[in-house]
Order: sequence, then C-alpha cells, then structure tokens
Amino acid sequence: MGTLYKRAKGSRKWMMAVTINGRQVCRSTHTSNKRLADQLLSRWETEVFEGRFHLPKSTPPPFAEWADEFLARVAHPNTHKRYGSSVRKLKAAFARAKLSDVSAERIDEYKEARLAEGVEPATINHDLRVLRRMMRLAERKRLIPRNPFLEVDFLKQGNLRMPHILTFEEEEKILAVAPPFLRVLVILILETGMRSHREALALMWEAINFANDSIRVRESKTRAGIRNVPLTARCKTELLRWRKMLGPEFSPFVFPNMRAPARPRNDIRHGWAKALQDAGLDYFWIYNLRHTFASRLSAAGVSDLFVAQMIGHSSPGILQRYAKAIDEYRRDAVRKLEEMRAEHAPSRHAPSTFINSENPL
Repeated sequence: MGTLYKRAKGSRKWMMAVTINGRQVCRSTHTSNKRLADQLLSRWETEVFEGRFHLPKSTPPPFAEWADEFLARVAHPNTHKRYGSSVRKLKAAFARAKLSDVSAERIDEYKEARLAEGVEPATINHDLRVLRRMMRLAERKRLIPRNPFLEVDFLKQGNLRMPHILTFEEEEKILAVAPPFLRVLVILILETGMRSHREALALMWEAINFANDSIRVRESKTRAGIRNVPLTARCKTELLRWRKMLGPEFSPFVFPNMRAPARPRNDIRHGWAKALQDAGLDYFWIYNLRHTFASRLSAAGVSDLFVAQMIGHSSPGILQRYAKAIDEYRRDAVRKLEEMRAEHAPSRHAPSTFINSENPL
C-alpha cells in the first residue's frame, strides 16, 4: 500500500512512497494537487503489482555517461553521425542530471526550451526519438525503473512537406543534361526504388546479376531493406553501357570515387543541384526519385504491400505519407490519356465512316 506525504512543513508538492521487495521507494509527484497526486500513486501501485516497475540493479549513471555509452553502441556510421548531433544537444540539456532524474516533466521542459529558441518541432522530435531509444535501453538494462516516455507526447509538426513526384517530362529534361554517372544513378533509382546513398551509391558490381536481371541489396537502413531488386530492361541496358565505360576493372563500386576508386562516391549534391538547374527545374531532393518509383508502381495498379516490399519497407504504412502525391500522379496520367484521345479523335465536322444513311446496320 502506498502513501502520500510532504517532505517538510510548507512544501507544496506531494511525495509518494511504495514498498517493493521490503524496500520503501519514494518519488515526487511533481504536483501540489492532492487529487492528481493520489491518481499518480494509484497508477504506480498498479505498475508495482503487475510487475511492470523494477528497482534499478545499481546506482543510475550520470546522463552524459549513459549518452556516450548509448552512442558507442550505434554501429552504422550514418546513423551514428545523425544520432551524435542529437546526443550533443541532450547532454547539454541534462548535463548535471543522473539518468534517473530524466523525468517526463524535465523532458517537457526540454521541449519548451527548444521551442523558445526557435527550433522547428520536427528537429525537436528527432532529438526526442533518440532520447526515447536511450531511455528504453536503460529500462531494459534495469538502470532506471521506468521509461519516462510513457507520459511524453511528441510535438505536432503541422503539414508534412509532400514529396516531389517526378513527371516523365521532368525526367527527360534531367537525363538530357545529367553527366554520365548521374544519368545512370537517376535511372537506377527510378527503376528500382533503391535508397540513393545507403544502397545505390554503395552498390558494387558483384551485387548485380545480369544473367538473372536482379540486384542483391546487402546493406540497408533496415532489415526489410535487405532484398533482391529486379532489373528492368531499361535499367539493365544503362548499367551494361556504364560498365563498358567504368567497370569492375577500374573499381568494385558501380559509382566510384574518381580520386580513390577503392571507395564509393559519397557526395552528389553539387552534381544533382546543377542538373536540376540546367534542366530548368526547382530544387528537390534526389531521394524523391525513390518516391517517384513507388508512385509509378501504385499508379500501375501494384498493391501497397508489394510496393513496400519493392522499396524495402517493413509495412505499407509509410506510403500514406505521399498518397496525395500518388493521387495527383494518377490524375495527371488520366489528363494525358484524355489529351491523347483528343489529338487522335476524328474532326467533329468530318463525315462519319461508321454510318451509312441507306444501310445503318
């Protein structure tokens, strides 16, 4: 049975205590409202009774120390770099705190402070996702009794920016001005849906099976990304042409670093931006070519489940993010069909060749 109390006379906030394995554990309710404090105590008692609240195995480490240990566990270099930015911000915010001091209230304070600095909600949510993973792992290792994120809400981001779905006319404009390596890369992504950096740019010649018309993606962002990708005739032709120009004799990578052929090319931002400029198009991320591949599959009548499998997603839920763009792509396809029909339709004033006035049948 738990109890409510106040630390000293004049204290405003209520404390609560429960007995776990013969040991009394105390914590603050962070509220001066007794009714709310009683509800929090009841919730805590339920967690203890159901075995969902565990005492830490040892004294919780400082937050900064655990943050460094968590980051060291991240193996993939790109993920490590991305998480590192968030970890630095979190360490600055919880510099003097122990891991067990990071409560839902302190996380909410972190959100408010970052918003006051003018930081976008999407950026703050990214940091919160990293923090959630840190605290989830800490709970699993019994460094903290409970993950505080059970009581934390992410910030609302408003309307997400819709991806740019490439039209066939835009595609032709880009291919007309793109340098050879970029032309092959654009066609590869448009025809396979491969991720630009982690999959396409890291592609090795040995992963391409020209006999079976397939590509084996061995490294990806997720487990679902490890897959066999079928080659279209167009993509195969472009890759074979590219192999004659710069094949495995020069580098094991399909898109090598020209100064260091033993390594893949890792930066295409300048070349991509210049190609869009030369094509007379507004800038958009090359990653949108992957969205375009998925949208074209959907427009062709492929089910969302198979589209998700083709692009290496574990579920088709992500496709909802650009469903509106897919709908617009479909409407554009219908408009083109109507235009083509109008161009080939017989003149309204031309005599009909189907009806004979003397013999209508």
